Amino acid sequence: MGKKPVKIVTIGGGSSYTPELMEGFIKRYDELPIKEIWLVDIEDGKEKLEIVGKMAQRMWDASPYDVKVHLTLDRREALKDANFVTTQFRVGLLNARIKDERIPFSYGMLGQETNGAGGMFKALRTIPVILSIVEDMKELCPDAWLVNFTNPSGMVTEAVMRFGKWDKVIGLCNVPVGAMLDEPKTIGKTLDQLTYKFAGLNHFHWHKVYDENGKEVTKDIIEAMYEGKDMGIPANIHDIPFFKEQLLQMNMIPCGYHRYYYREEEMLAHGLEEYNDPKVGTRGQQVQQTEHELFELYKNPDLDHKPEQLAKRGGAHYSDAACETIASIYGNKLSHIVVTTKNNGSVPDLPADCAVEVSSYIGSTGARAIAFGPLQPAQRGWLQCMKNMELCVEEAAVTGDYGLLMQAFILNPQTVSGQKMVNVLNELLIAHEKYLPQFADKIAELKASGVTIKDDVARELTEKGL
Repeated sequence: MGKKPVKIVTIGGGSSYTPELMEGFIKRYDELPIKEIWLVDIEDGKEKLEIVGKMAQRMWDASPYDVKVHLTLDRREALKDANFVTTQFRVGLLNARIKDERIPFSYGMLGQETNGAGGMFKALRTIPVILSIVEDMKELCPDAWLVNFTNPSGMVTEAVMRFGKWDKVIGLCNVPVGAMLDEPKTIGKTLDQLTYKFAGLNHFHWHKVYDENGKEVTKDIIEAMYEGKDMGIPANIHDIPFFKEQLLQMNMIPCGYHRYYYREEEMLAHGLEEYNDPKVGTRGQQVQQTEHELFELYKNPDLDHKPEQLAKRGGAHYSDAACETIASIYGNKLSHIVVTTKNNGSVPDLPADCAVEVSSYIGSTGARAIAFGPLQPAQRGWLQCMKNMELCVEEAAVTGDYGLLMQAFILNPQTVSGQKMVNVLNELLIAHEKYLPQFADKIAELKASGVTIKDDVARELTEKGL
C-alpha cells in the first residue's frame, strides 16, 4: 500500500535558499512523494517570491515528477492541511541584519547574525512571528511537523516548544552537515565509515568521531586540522585557527562559530576591519551583493538547476538537512541527523526540558536524541552560561521585559557589560521598532529621552523605515 502524497509549505519561500530545498526534494522524490509545494512570503518579498517560484517550478518541470509549486502571500491559505511546514524567513530582511551587525561594531563589540547583540535581537524579532505561525498551524494543520531553519535556530525552535506548546518541531542547521561532509576525507575515510556524536546548542556544539571499528578518531581529525586540510568551515565565518592544545585537551571538535568565543579577540578585530572598510562592509552587506547576483541568475528562463554561486551563502547544504529530516519522519527511516530538539537527558548538564542540538535518530515520532553524557568543566561552564542567556532572550521576546533583556546582554560573552552595552541595547531597540511591538513602551521612552543611532548606515536605514 502506497503512502499518501505530501503537501509541503515553506514560509520565507522567496529566499535564495529555496532552490537548495527543491534540489533536495527532487533527489528524494521516490521516498517522499510530494503532491504540492507552497511557497509563502510577505508583500516586501513578493518580487523575489515570483522569481524563485518560477525557478522552482522549472526545476520540477526538468525532473521526471509532476509537482505543482504554488505561490502566495496568504500564509493561512497555504497552511491548510499541510503535512510539513518549513520556516526560513528573516524578519526585517537583510537590512535588519545589517543594523544588527553595524550598531554593535560601532561600539567595538561583535556584530553578527546569530552571536552577540545581533543574534539576540534576531531572536526578539523572530520569536513572536514563529509563535503566530504555530497558532495558525494548530488551527489549519494540527498534525503537521514544523521544520525550522530560521536563525537563531536553537532559540526559535525552543520558543516553539516552550511558549508555543508545539512539540512536533525540529530545528536544523547546515553547520554539522558541512563538518560531516568535509572531515572524513581529511583522515582518508568516507562518511559511511564513521560514527559522529554531536552535543551542545545551535552554533555552539562540539563533536566526537569514531571509525568503523569503534575506535575514536577525534584526535586524528584535530591533527589534520593543523595540516591545512579543508574542515568544512561555513562560508560566513573567518578562518582563524583554534588553539591546538585546547582542542587536544577537550578531545572534541568545536563548531566553526566557537571561533567567536575561543578566538574572540581576533574575530572581533577581523569584523571591525570589514566594518570600517566601506568597500567591504559587514557580512550582511556582503550577502546583499551575493543575493543580488543570485536573483539575477534565477531570472534566467533557461536555468532549471541550483547554481554554484549558492555555495557562497552561509547556508550551503541546508537541503541535505531539511529534506532528509522530512523524508526520515515520513518514512520512519531513523536517519542520523544533528538537530535541535528537547534534551530529555541527552546532555545531562542541562535541564531535560530545554532545547539542545544533538545527534538524533529521526523517525515518525520525530527526533530521538542520542545520549552524549556529561561534559568536562570548561565545556559545561560555557554551555550552561549560553543556555541561560538563551532562556532569558526567549522570555524577553515573549514578554517585552527590558530588565530581562538586559540580563541576557550581561550574560552574553560578546556584549561587554557596562554603559556601552546599554547604548547598543537601546539603539537596537530603536532601530528595530517596527518589529518589536512587545517593547513599544520602552522604545517610546528611549526616543523621548533623545536616544539616537550612532552608526551612519544603520541610522539612515532606520530613518528610511528599512
